[in-house]
Amino acid sequence: MPITEPASLSPTLKLAFELLRRASVTPDDEGCQDLMIERLTALGFHIEQLPFGDVKNFWAVRGHHGPVLAFAGHTDVVPSGPHTNWEFPPFEPCIDDQGMLCGRGAADMKGSLAAMLTAGERFVARYSDHDGRIAFLITSDEEGPAIDGTRAVVEHLRERNDRLDYCIVGEPSSTARLGDVIKNGRRGSLGGVLHIKGIQGHVAYPHLARNPIHQAMPALDALVNEHWDAGNDFFPATSFQISNLRAGTGATNVIPGEVEVVFNFRYSTEVTHDELRSRTEAILDQHGLEYHIDWTLNGEPFLTSEGELVEAAIRGVEAVTGERPALSTSGGTSDGRFIATLGAQVVELGPLNDTIHKVNERVRASDLDALSRIYEATLQALLTTNEVSV
Repeated sequence: MPITEPASLSPTLKLAFELLRRASVTPDDEGCQDLMIERLTALGFHIEQLPFGDVKNFWAVRGHHGPVLAFAGHTDVVPSGPHTNWEFPPFEPCIDDQGMLCGRGAADMKGSLAAMLTAGERFVARYSDHDGRIAFLITSDEEGPAIDGTRAVVEHLRERNDRLDYCIVGEPSSTARLGDVIKNGRRGSLGGVLHIKGIQGHVAYPHLARNPIHQAMPALDALVNEHWDAGNDFFPATSFQISNLRAGTGATNVIPGEVEVVFNFRYSTEVTHDELRSRTEAILDQHGLEYHIDWTLNGEPFLTSEGELVEAAIRGVEAVTGERPALSTSGGTSDGRFIATLGAQVVELGPLNDTIHKVNERVRASDLDALSRIYEATLQALLTTNEVSV
């Protein structure tokens, strides 16, 4: 029988249950942050609530001097879709007969929030006069526009010259087993909407029209086959992908007057977003198109190739799992791209990512207890001189 009441479970799983019961679809928080703030206040954290627009955020700090290690995460989740498609209701968490904690946000990323908070509780109980400062940067808008969330909090911190040395983002980074991968960077993301103008007309009289679809094809083929860069030791080669193409009136006998092409670059540190823009426009100009592009820079690439945080996170994983994690920059974007602009060392470390955003999202319950110990061990490695032991 599935476990639906967490009374007999660990503090980490009890907190995860409380968070998962709240249907906090972007940008709604549904009281998740209040729950976290109450527990952090009890530990002596100074809480600063930072709402921007419809988004709830908070910045919490404990300690008065030394390097700042922040845990970053989000309380919002993506929509569940029809509840009838789920094995268990998405906002009624349970642990199934296979030991999996089921519910929307179990992996992305309420499980990590519970793990980082209980790790902080144990660490503070053990090292009440710890060196350095511990912080939490929490938002309710990571899955949505991501404008009034971490990005806005980072700008607030930058304006008052707040220090941030290290940051662990609790995004689900693991692939086959807990802690097998630490994300120590992410590619940049540059999006564009290309509008190519033609002349609308009747398909029987093409000489009186100009078909923008026909005009677009050679140019798009050139963009798809362009060698943007070769990548480097840390990043794969830059990729260009077309995600949407729209044109036409729906009628079979009308040549459209415009075609719209939505595309995205995931780019390495070998090129800049300005170089990608100019090279794209040069290729389009070579094909004589009448066009304009609406560009959106979603985030620049960042990399924490070496340093205290990477070493501490590796030591934390090894202390708990006995295995050395691999470093990777694969995958999509995260709020780490904003935090890195403060000059902080940033890594992403969290549970398995195989069910994120899917129906029947789940994570092994015991992994969250282990993840909490990994976070605690990382705190020990960075903020104490003791041997790591959890």
